[in-house]
Amino acid sequence: MTPSRPLVSVIIPNYNYARTLRMCIEAVQAQTYRPIEITVVDDCSTDDSVAIAESLGVRVSRTPGNGGVATARNVGAAAASGEVLLFLDSDIALEPTAVERAVERLVADPEAGAVCGVYEPTPLIRDSLVEEYRCLQAHYWRITSEGVVSFLFPSICAMRAEVLAEIGPFNPRLRQTEEVDYGFRLSRRYGIVLTAAVRGRHDDDDRLRPLLRKLFVRGRLRVPLYSRMRRFARGFETASRAWGTLAALAAVVTVPLPFVLGASWTAVPVLLLLASVVCDRGMYAFVARTRGVRFTAGFCVFQFLVNVAIAGGVACGVAQWLLSPSFRRLYDPAPADAAEAATISTNAVRST
Repeated sequence: MTPSRPLVSVIIPNYNYARTLRMCIEAVQAQTYRPIEITVVDDCSTDDSVAIAESLGVRVSRTPGNGGVATARNVGAAAASGEVLLFLDSDIALEPTAVERAVERLVADPEAGAVCGVYEPTPLIRDSLVEEYRCLQAHYWRITSEGVVSFLFPSICAMRAEVLAEIGPFNPRLRQTEEVDYGFRLSRRYGIVLTAAVRGRHDDDDRLRPLLRKLFVRGRLRVPLYSRMRRFARGFETASRAWGTLAALAAVVTVPLPFVLGASWTAVPVLLLLASVVCDRGMYAFVARTRGVRFTAGFCVFQFLVNVAIAGGVACGVAQWLLSPSFRRLYDPAPADAAEAATISTNAVRST
């Protein structure tokens, strides 16, 4: 990559995000950095996303079928001309200096394989208390993980095109954990930098049940990969947070103890609940300082439910890992799949 003003290809995968796509694109068009090219990769949307992108003068590529965000990113990367690829989810509006700061960091650090950004603590569109909780929680976990991490955040992520070519495409078979897989592959050769200098506002989950379902599935699908890594990710999903999540589930599981073994066992679920909070006490203190005690009380309830959903997913994943050889092979290298993904990206792209 040349040291001065490389072309940045902003790749925006999209599936039915017409509500936020205009804000996303306009924020990219308002960036302080030049030169930029923008490609929206539409994954067979049924809303008016394509019309919105075209009205803003943006090139639109289409996937041959609804293949998920990994496939969409691969299609966008294959169509890109830039020396730097910046992956950006269509429900995020970047701060005006985000691209410039991401490129500066890549140029300054040749060992960095990717530079990832953080979410602002407030949502792009405020819909519910659940969304406010989710944005604040995601913001805190990211800002406290700044530095070199082993977890990729492709929702806001800049990387050299040559690095993507070396590591290979995103695994199109993975719809919920493609970023964990890619982060594992990338971090074995390069550093992944998470920095608050690159920021954006996110339109996050606003309903509790779909959020819990998504996190349950992601927890389950992480088990085969983490069983191979035999270590916690560096940054973000830390050992302390993992123990806090397990403690929340254990608190639920031990609730019947006082009824079965006597009142003296009441302390067990209570202590486990407190342990869950202590494991991420910095986050709760941050929320209390930022939003006050009343909001923090609701935040604690949401976080408890999230912890239980994640831990429940992990428990189911462990059982599935023990019983299913095919599940254990979920993250096996698949050269044929990679070649197929590259072929799809190259030959099946249709641009307007």
